[in-house]
Amino acid sequence: MSYQLNEDQKNIQDLVRRVAREKVASRADEIDRSAEYPQDMFELLKDLGLFALPFPTEYGGTGSTLAACVAVEEFGRVCYNTGYLLVVQWTPFGAILAGGTEAQKQRLLPGLASGELRGALSLTEPQSGSDVSGIKTTARRTADGYVLNGAKIWCTNADIADFILVAAKTQDEHGEPLGINLFIVERGTPGLTVGRKEDKMGARGVPSCPLFFDNAPVGADSRLGPEGGEGFKVAMEALNTSRPIVAARAVGIAQGAIDHTVKYIRERRAFGHAISDFQGVRWMIADMVMQTEAARQLVYRTAAMVDAGVTGKALAPMAAMSKCFASDVAMKVATDAVQLFGAAGVSAEYPIGRYFRDAKVVQIIEGTNQVQRNIIAGSVLGKATK
Repeated sequence: MSYQLNEDQKNIQDLVRRVAREKVASRADEIDRSAEYPQDMFELLKDLGLFALPFPTEYGGTGSTLAACVAVEEFGRVCYNTGYLLVVQWTPFGAILAGGTEAQKQRLLPGLASGELRGALSLTEPQSGSDVSGIKTTARRTADGYVLNGAKIWCTNADIADFILVAAKTQDEHGEPLGINLFIVERGTPGLTVGRKEDKMGARGVPSCPLFFDNAPVGADSRLGPEGGEGFKVAMEALNTSRPIVAARAVGIAQGAIDHTVKYIRERRAFGHAISDFQGVRWMIADMVMQTEAARQLVYRTAAMVDAGVTGKALAPMAAMSKCFASDVAMKVATDAVQLFGAAGVSAEYPIGRYFRDAKVVQIIEGTNQVQRNIIAGSVLGKATK
């Protein structure tokens, strides 16, 4: 499969790059320091119509995951948190598009595309992170729908979302297991409590909170996909299609770290020379640029596969490769960038530490890179014997 940015995608790239530099970059450090939700950045993205990018054209979008990746990368170069505002809006979109009824799509997708609604996706629990099948939250069938019981952690966007897609083990009226489903849980649902936001190392501007469910009622029309195991596939496919977008954040981090480092080493002098003149430094920069471009090409190719309609087992290993490789590259590049900054790299006066902290976050979220490697290996070797 080949790909190339078309004129519309290039225009999006140019627009976002300009907006990021002119209106976002000056806010990035303050968002990170304060860990306060950047409502002004949300309004900026909303006014520009960028939330609609990956949505089908009938919802005002381009129907292009590649365009979404380009936008996230450009924002990530200057402010991870602003790019994150796009990503958290798009993760629930993938699940609704894949498994929602027409009524569910009409109720939620236009609002997500315009920014009038904010969503969240909740899978992780205290005892099960990347192991989605190990969740313990239950949705027991009732005469009117289901009641949810259990607890979640690290639900990003939870305290401001209008609705949350919650993964739960579905049970019949007698408590017999049926499989895993995603449920649309509206803000203010009785029995739902959103806990205190986490004080995070990176990705600080977009909150992550625990959730608690105590006989929280949801209607039957809140279930995504068929009851049971087929519904679980909806959640997994949503993760597959969103992983290139997550990976694009990592590419943005790496490129932004390079941008800052190149500027710094050209201005900094040692032993009568600009630091950028030393061969050892030049080789480090060469590796950083080379690795970042390799990650970018892998992410763009995977996004092009999503746009071409590739799904399931054909997409899963590529999605895992793009997320794993790009975030590992971001961590390596950010680490080398801090090294090239020297003592300034550990000072809060310079922004490079922010890139370092955000890069570590991307190696962990949306499925750890160890889990991504399991997916990749499984596509070649099959499942490991137990």
